[in-house]
Amino acid sequence: MKTGIAGIVALIVLLVAIIVGWSSLFTVRQTEQVLLVRLGEPVRVVTEPGLHFKAPFIDTVISIDKRILDLENPSQEVIASDQKRLVVDAFARYRINNALRFYQSIGSIPAANIQLTTLLNSALRRVLGEVTFIQVVRDEREGLMQRIRAQLDREAEGYGISVIDVRIRRADLPDQNSQAVYQRMQTERQREAAEFRAQGGQKAQEIRSKADREATVIVAEANSQAEEIRGSGDAERNRLFAAAYGKDPEFFSFYRSMTAYDQSLKSSDTRFLLRPDSEFFRFFANSSGRPPARATTTAAPTPGIPGQATPEPAAAPR
Repeated sequence: MKTGIAGIVALIVLLVAIIVGWSSLFTVRQTEQVLLVRLGEPVRVVTEPGLHFKAPFIDTVISIDKRILDLENPSQEVIASDQKRLVVDAFARYRINNALRFYQSIGSIPAANIQLTTLLNSALRRVLGEVTFIQVVRDEREGLMQRIRAQLDREAEGYGISVIDVRIRRADLPDQNSQAVYQRMQTERQREAAEFRAQGGQKAQEIRSKADREATVIVAEANSQAEEIRGSGDAERNRLFAAAYGKDPEFFSFYRSMTAYDQSLKSSDTRFLLRPDSEFFRFFANSSGRPPARATTTAAPTPGIPGQATPEPAAAPR
């Protein structure tokens, strides 16, 4: 009986020892840091990964993430120094570097995200409100993000948080302002295009006018030279004709008549309203072009009538 009771007691003692030993051990992972709290009071912070000891039953283990955490900030409307309204979409990266301060001031990561969102919006409005729209969008964007990160890091230090980076994902005008800007840009481009077209039309008209004027001058000069050359040719032709006529007038008259026949009788239905014995047809009747000689007729003498002349025979044609 005593042996059975002793065995039960030993089993209970062993069970209690196991429970006490189990409750005095805790594990720290590589991605976390652990804060030990004893009866509501923080004891120590354990950052080394592995198996560690604590006071059983009275120490509470609070695990806090030590990785770089994301903070997604919803789009905010900010007014720049030139009174331009901007829609800014930003995000931040932070790490909890003081677990005790973080636990005492905020207590949890969701609460930290809410607090950091408020601080980030305030930093955005302060920094971007001091610069113009062009500086935010184009000129000084990198420097502005560094200024926002520095301000947010100073304010978050009191919560045991270190801000690693702040980035502006998008900074643009509101939709209604963007439409107005695009419309104004489109109108400006259309005005410039119309101005360029007008200048091009004016230049084209000047070029055409100059070309027409030069063409008129060139044609007039060419016509003048052609008339001079034609006049010289006509004069030379007339000189040659005159010289040829002076050498052989009969051949020149024959040549002119043949040329007139060639030019007049080309058409198949040529008609002439001329007398057959006209001067134009003199070479048709006689190759020499002379008109035929007419025989002279006299009355026959009556035999036995004195004083009447005897008729002479007509001369033969040459």
